[in-house]
Amino acid sequence: MGLPGALYPSPRFPWGRNQPTCTGARSVGVLLLMVCLWGAVYPHSVELRLVSDHGRCAGRVEVLHNGIWGTVCGDNWDAHDGQVVCRQLSCGTVLSVSRGARHGEGAGPIWLDEVNCTGTEAALSECQARPWGQHDCVHMEDASVECSESHISKIGRLQLLDGPSRCAGRVEVLHDQRWGTICDDGWDLADANVVCRQLGCGTAVLATKAAHYGRGQDTIWLDEVNCTGMEESIFDCKASAWGVNNCYHGEDAGVLCSDSGVPISVELRLVNGSTHCNGRVEVFHNDTWAALCDHGWGMAEAQVVCRQLGCGEALLAPVGSHFGQGSGQLWPGNINCTGSESALFTCKTKQWSNSTCHPWTSAGVVCAEGDQVRLVNYRSRCAGRVEILHNKRWGTVCDKNWDLLDANVVCRQLGCGRALSATGQAQFGQGSGIVWLDGMNCTGFEHSLSSCLAKPWGITTCDHWADAGVVCSDSIIPEPAHLRLVNGSHRCAGRVEVFHKEMWGAVCDHGWDKMDAEVVCRQLGCGTALSASGEAHLDAASLRVWLDNVSCEGTELSLTKCRASPWGKSSCSHGKHASVVCSGSVVSSFAPIRLVDGPGLCAGRLEVFHNEQWGTVCDDSWEFTDAAVVCRQLDCGVVISAPPRAYFGQGQGPMWLDDVNCTGTEAALSECKFKGWGIHNCYHHEVASVVCSGSGISDLADLRLVNGSDKCSGRLEVFHDQRWGTVCADDWDLAEAYVVCRQLGCGTPRSASNSSQFGEGPHLTWVDAVECTGMERALFECKVKLWGAQNCKSKGYASVVCSEAVDIDLRSPEAIRLVNGPHRCSGQVEVFHNQQWGTVCNDDWDLNDANVVCRQLDCGTAVSLRRPSSGQDSRPIWLEGVRCLGTEATLTECPVKPRGLYSCSHLEDAGVVCSGPRISNISTLRLVDGLSECAGRVEVFYNNEWGTVCDDNWDMSDAAVVCRQLGCGTALSAPGSARFGWGYSRIWLDEVSCTGEENDISQCAAKTWGVHNCHHGEDAGVVCSGNLSSADVRLVNGPSRCAGRVEVLHNGQWGTVCDDGWDLNDAKVVCRQLGCGTVLSAPVRAYFGQGTGDIWLDDVSCTGIEDALPHCQARPWGQHNCNHREDAGVVCLVTDTSKPNFLRLVSGPNRCAGRVEVLHDGQWGTVCDDGWNLQAATVVCRQLNCGRAESAPSGARFGQGTGRIWLDDVNCAGTEDALHQCRARPWGLHNCNHREDAGVVCSENHTFPAAEYSNTTEEMQIRLVNGPNHCAGRIEVFHNGQWGTVCDDSWNLRSAKVVCRQLGCGTAVSAPGKAHFGRGSDPIWLDDVECSGTEASLSQCRLNNWGNHNCNHEEDAAVVCSGTNPLQVRLRDSSSPCAGRVEVRYNATWYSICDKSWSSLEAEVVCKQLGCGPAQAESAGTRISQNHNYIFLEGLQCRGAESLFLECQQNKIGPGLCQHGVAASVVCTEPRGSPSSCSALITLLTLMVMVSGVLLWLYLKSRCTGAAQAADLRCPREQGASAMPFQTAGAIYHPTEGQFHKDADTETTELIREDALL
Repeated sequence: MGLPGALYPSPRFPWGRNQPTCTGARSVGVLLLMVCLWGAVYPHSVELRLVSDHGRCAGRVEVLHNGIWGTVCGDNWDAHDGQVVCRQLSCGTVLSVSRGARHGEGAGPIWLDEVNCTGTEAALSECQARPWGQHDCVHMEDASVECSESHISKIGRLQLLDGPSRCAGRVEVLHDQRWGTICDDGWDLADANVVCRQLGCGTAVLATKAAHYGRGQDTIWLDEVNCTGMEESIFDCKASAWGVNNCYHGEDAGVLCSDSGVPISVELRLVNGSTHCNGRVEVFHNDTWAALCDHGWGMAEAQVVCRQLGCGEALLAPVGSHFGQGSGQLWPGNINCTGSESALFTCKTKQWSNSTCHPWTSAGVVCAEGDQVRLVNYRSRCAGRVEILHNKRWGTVCDKNWDLLDANVVCRQLGCGRALSATGQAQFGQGSGIVWLDGMNCTGFEHSLSSCLAKPWGITTCDHWADAGVVCSDSIIPEPAHLRLVNGSHRCAGRVEVFHKEMWGAVCDHGWDKMDAEVVCRQLGCGTALSASGEAHLDAASLRVWLDNVSCEGTELSLTKCRASPWGKSSCSHGKHASVVCSGSVVSSFAPIRLVDGPGLCAGRLEVFHNEQWGTVCDDSWEFTDAAVVCRQLDCGVVISAPPRAYFGQGQGPMWLDDVNCTGTEAALSECKFKGWGIHNCYHHEVASVVCSGSGISDLADLRLVNGSDKCSGRLEVFHDQRWGTVCADDWDLAEAYVVCRQLGCGTPRSASNSSQFGEGPHLTWVDAVECTGMERALFECKVKLWGAQNCKSKGYASVVCSEAVDIDLRSPEAIRLVNGPHRCSGQVEVFHNQQWGTVCNDDWDLNDANVVCRQLDCGTAVSLRRPSSGQDSRPIWLEGVRCLGTEATLTECPVKPRGLYSCSHLEDAGVVCSGPRISNISTLRLVDGLSECAGRVEVFYNNEWGTVCDDNWDMSDAAVVCRQLGCGTALSAPGSARFGWGYSRIWLDEVSCTGEENDISQCAAKTWGVHNCHHGEDAGVVCSGNLSSADVRLVNGPSRCAGRVEVLHNGQWGTVCDDGWDLNDAKVVCRQLGCGTVLSAPVRAYFGQGTGDIWLDDVSCTGIEDALPHCQARPWGQHNCNHREDAGVVCLVTDTSKPNFLRLVSGPNRCAGRVEVLHDGQWGTVCDDGWNLQAATVVCRQLNCGRAESAPSGARFGQGTGRIWLDDVNCAGTEDALHQCRARPWGLHNCNHREDAGVVCSENHTFPAAEYSNTTEEMQIRLVNGPNHCAGRIEVFHNGQWGTVCDDSWNLRSAKVVCRQLGCGTAVSAPGKAHFGRGSDPIWLDDVECSGTEASLSQCRLNNWGNHNCNHEEDAAVVCSGTNPLQVRLRDSSSPCAGRVEVRYNATWYSICDKSWSSLEAEVVCKQLGCGPAQAESAGTRISQNHNYIFLEGLQCRGAESLFLECQQNKIGPGLCQHGVAASVVCTEPRGSPSSCSALITLLTLMVMVSGVLLWLYLKSRCTGAAQAADLRCPREQGASAMPFQTAGAIYHPTEGQFHKDADTETTELIREDALL
C-alpha cells in the first residue's frame, strides 16, 4: 500500500536528518494526524476492486499485489468469499458470485487461487489461499461478485443477457447466490411467456434453443421446465431439481419478448392442404398473406415450419407449387435455414434484387402432425429408447406387442431410414416419468407414432423396465469423425486432433491433464486415459491449432463440451500439442471374445476367453451399451440388437460374466464392470447374444415381393451389396411366410410356395437355409445362412401370398360377404374386386341367386331376399343382372350383364337372408391367459376358429353372464383394454349388450359376427369369483401372518412368487386377500428368506384393485426365469390410524414440530391448511404425545411437501384422540397445492432421528442426525438394514459438499470430525471416504468396503450445510452492533438465550458469526423483569472454534423458562478499521495537535524573537540538536533504551512534555 504524496520525505531533509526545530514538532503532530486520517479513510480499498460496467459494487474481482492489479481464480469461489469482498468494499451483502468470467476476462496476472473464506473476515487478505501467483487457472475462470449496493440488486432473480435489449436474450436465474442458465429441454412458448410476463416485457414471441443468444458460463440451474403459461414467475413452474440436468451450455434457453423492440413477422400458415399441417407455405407480410418462393427450399426449411406450427417432424418439402399457385403475392426474398431454428423468421433471409419468382414455383410442406418422438440414451439420434412428447411431457412407450411395424413408424417419423430392430425390456436403460403408450398396433405405414392404434394416453400396466427401443438403419451409417488420435501405435494413442471448418487441427497442451484425456478416450470408445502429455512435433508449424486452454471436468461426453478458448484463438507458440494414450491401445490386456452359432463372425452368442477356456455371459442387465462394446472390440461396426435368453443357443462351458455394466465407451468388454469371474446366478438359457452391423444381417430388412398382384404377393427378394437376390426355398413353409408378411405389413400368409409361379428371378441367390419359428418380427431375427449360398437343393424360389394381397379369387368364401345384418349369414351382398369391396345390383335378383350366395358362404339355404339399403354408399356396384340357376357353387359361375347396361343405384343393392348359423348357435366359451379357468381374456369359438370379444360397452352385466355360463360363480370385474394380453386371431364380437340375466352369452345382443371397429388392444376380460379364498395365498417366515414371503397354492402344492415386476399394487392385492389391511412395503430379493419347491408365478402385474392374486395378470403357472433368491415378500398392516406411527411432523427441528403428514393407503401425504387451527394442532400434539399445541402455522411454514395431499377442510373440536376422528373431506379430495401444507408446533421437544424422517436417495440412504435440522449433524448411512456412522479419517469439505448436494441442503459450511454432534452407537460403516466434490451422491465417491475401518465413535464425521440456517443471531439493547443482549432466530421466532449455561465459548461464536472481533471478558447477563414477554432458548453448547451457531451442539435445544430470568449478553471488540474506534483516535489526535501548536508558538515567540534579526541562524539548530534524535530512517518516534513502553496516549503526552522542555 502506498502513502499519499504529502507523507513522503522531503529531498532536502531525508528521513533521520533533523529539520529546523521551528517546524519539526509541528510536523510530528501533523504527520501523526495524517497517518491516522489516511488509515481511516483508506483502510483496505486500494488493495481490492470490482471491475465492470455496473459500478464499483459489481464485477470481476481484482487485487493489487507488487504494484500490479490481477484477478482471482474461480476455483472453489463461493458466497462466503463474495461476502468478504462486499464487506471490505462497504457494498452491503453478497447477491451473487460467479466462477466463470461473468464480467469478462481479466488481462493481468492471476494473483489468487483456491480462496477459502469463512465469510466473517474483514478483508480478503485474511482468507486462506494459495501463495501469491500460484494457480492452475486461465482467465476464463476469473471470479466475480455482485453486491447488494450495486444497481444489479434491482434486477431480481431473473434476467435476459446478451440480447439486443433487456427483453430479449439468454435466460438466467439467481439461485443459491449464483446466476445460472436454463436448459432448453422442453422449452417452449408457454415457458417463455412466463419469463416475459415476470420481466414486464409483454408476451413471448419466440422461445429460443441451442444457445441462440450465446452460451452461459455458470451453473445450469433448471432443466425440463414445464409451465402452463399462466404462472406469475418462472419459479412457480414445474422443473427438475435445482442443478439437476443432463445438458451443456450449447443448450441454453432464450426468450424474445414482444417489448424487445426487434421488428419481426411471426405469422405463418399452410394452405390448400388436407390439414393445417400440410400445404403451401404463406407468411403475413405488408398486411396480406404471401407465398414463399421455392428457390433453395428444402427439408431444413420445412423442418422449421413444422416445428413452429407444432406439427411434428417434416416429411416432405415439395416445390413447384405442389399445393397450388396461390392468388396473392409472393414474399420478396429467399429463406435459408439450418433446420435447428425455432421459427422461420429467425432463419437467414436474402431480399430479391432484380430476380423474381414465378407464382407457379411456391414452396410447400408436409409435416408428420403427430406428437414429437425421439430416441435417447444412445450415441445416435436414430437409435435408443423411444420417448414421445404429449401434453408437454416426455414419456416412454411400453414394449408389449412392440414390433418392427411400430419401430418402422418411429424411424420414418425421425427420417432415420428403416427399422432394424424393435427392442424391449429397457435395453436402452429405464426412462423416468410417465409411460405414455401401451399396446401399440401400427400397420407400419403411419406417418407418426401417435397415429397408430394403442391404449389411451397414460393407460398402462407397464413399468420402465419394459421401455421400448428402436434401432433404425441410419444409426449404422458412420458419422463424420470430429476427433482422432494420430501418429501413435494404435487408434487409441497419439496426438489429439479435432475437425473444425473442414480442417483437422491440434490441441495446445496448455493446462492439458488427465481429466481432458479421459473425455477424449471416452468419446473415441477407447476406454480410460493412461496418460496425458504435451509433445513437440516436427510438423507443428504447419498444423493449425484449433483449441487451447482446454479445461474438462472429466465427465463431459465430448471434448467440445469442455471449457476452452474460442476456436482458433491460441497462444501455443512453443509448439507442444496435447497427446493421449488410452487403455484401448493396450490390446494384449483385454480378454478375447467371440460371437458363435450366428450367421457370421459379427452375430451370435457371446463368449469370452478366461483361464484358457471359452465361456458365456449371463444376460442379466444386458443392454445395448454392453453390446456396443462387443461390436467395437470385434471391429464389427455398431450394434443392431442385443437379444437375451440364449437367442443363438445355450452354449457350453462355464458362465464367466454376470451383471455386466458398460458405459458404452470402453475399448473392450473386460474394461466394463461385472461380478467377479465365474460369479453368477444364471442358467444357460440366460445367455447374452449380440448382432452387429458388420454381420450384414441388417440387409434382411430390405425385402420385397415381386411379380405378384401387388406388394403383398410374389417372389421374395432381398437387397444386399447393391443388388437384389432371391431366397432359396429349401424347407420354406408358412412359419417363414408369417414373418415375411408381418415384416411387410401384409397381414398373415395365405400360402408359402417353392415353385416358380411368380417367374424366374435373378440368378443370384442371397439367402439359404432360413429357419423361423413364425413368431419373429423380421426375417433377420430368424436363423439364416447368408450371403451368396450356392447349395440350394430345391432350386426353387421362396414365394409368399399374404392375406392383404388384392384380387382375391371370387370363387373363395373370402371374395363375398353379407354386411349390415344381424349375423354373417344375413345382410347386403358385397363382392371383392380390383382391391375394393362393392355391391350387387338387385335387378333380376331372386332366390336362385340368393341360394348360390348362401351356399358359397356355407350359410345353408336362402330364406328370403333382404330389403335394399338406404342408398347412402359411395362404393362401386360391381355386378348387375345376375341370373343364376341356383345350382352353381359360386357366384362367379352365374351369368351377368355387362356393367353400365342397367342404371343401378345403391337404392337397388341386393341382399340375402340365409338359414345358416346365428349367434344362438355358439357352443363354446373360454377365459384364457389368466391364472385360473375363471379369470382371463374372453374368447368364443365360431366358424371353427377362436376369437376375442371387443370391450366396447363391456360391463359387469356381460361378465356376469360369462361367469354363470362357465360355472365360475359371480363376476368380480370386467376389465377391458386387453388386461389379460392381446389376442392374436379374429375379433368375433363387438357391442355385446347383456341384461345380466341370460344363461348364455349367445342370448345377448351384439353386432354381426366379425363386424367391429376394434383392435386386440381392446380385448375384453372377466374375473369370476370361482372358488378362491384366502387359503390360496399365505405369508411365511415373517413376524406375523400379515408379513412374510409370498406363497400360493397350486395343484395342491405351495410355491413362491418371483419378484420380477413385483410392486406395491401386487402386494396390496395380497393384503386384501388375507384381510390384512393396507400394504406397507413389497420387499424383494428373498427378504424373508429363500423358499423351496416350485416358483409358481412370475411377472405378476396387478392393478391393485383385484380381490385375489390369481385375478392379476402373470405368466402361466410354473413358467418363470427366476430362482429362489428372487422370492417376493409383502408387509401388510391392519390399519389403526389412531396410532402415532400413522402421523408425523417433518422438516422441523424435532419430531414435535414440523409439517403435518399422515399415512394412508401405504403412502405419506400432507394436510391442506384450509380451516387448519389450534384445535386441530392440539389433536396432533396429543396423538404424538408431544404436549400442548403452541401454534398451527399454515402456508407451508415448514416447507412444501411432495406426493399426495390426503386431507382438506379438517375440522376438529380439539378433544379428539387422533386426527382421523376429526371431520374432513374424504381421503385425497382437496382443492389445494403444497404451498398450503399445514404445520404444527407442540410444547414438547424430543429429537427423533428415526429412519422414516431421514432424507434418502435411491443409491445410498444418508441422513444427518443430532443437529439442529436435517441439514446439519452427524453423518449416517443406511446399509444392510441398519444405520451406521462414517469415520472422520480423510473427511473434508469436499466430501461434506457431496452430502449437502445429495440431501438438497445447499453447499457445505464445514466438515467437523471428532464426534462433533455426539457419538453414534451403531456400526461404523465407512472410513477413508474420498470425494472430488463434484459427485451427485456419496455412493459415487471412493469408498472402502462396508464396515472396514480402524476407528471408534469418537471419530464420527459430521456435516454442516448452508441449507436453511435456523440460528440467525443479533444483538439487542445496545447502540453498538457488536454488543448487547443475544437473540437467536429459531423456527422463525427470535428468542433470548438463557444465561444459565452461557460461557465465553458461546460468546466467541456469536462474535464470529456477526463479523465482530473477539469476545471480551466483561460479557455478562442482562436481568429481565418478571413481567417480560421474552421466551428463552436453552440447550446450545459450543466449543468456541465454530464459526456459526449452526455448528454448535444442540441436542436439547428448544424454548424454555430460564428460571433465574437472566438473558445472555456479549461484548465483542470492534473489528479493525471500524468507524467508532477510528473516530475516537482522530478526535484525540486533533486535540493533541492543538495543544502542541499553542505550546510551540509560545516557546518560539520567547526564544526566537531577537534571533530573527541576526545573521547567525545557528541558535535554533543548536537548540534543536539537544532534542532526542530520530533513531531509524523512516521512524516517527522510538523511545531510547530503558524507557518504559507506553500506550499511544502516554506516548503522545511524553511528546508534548518534551516540546515544553525545549
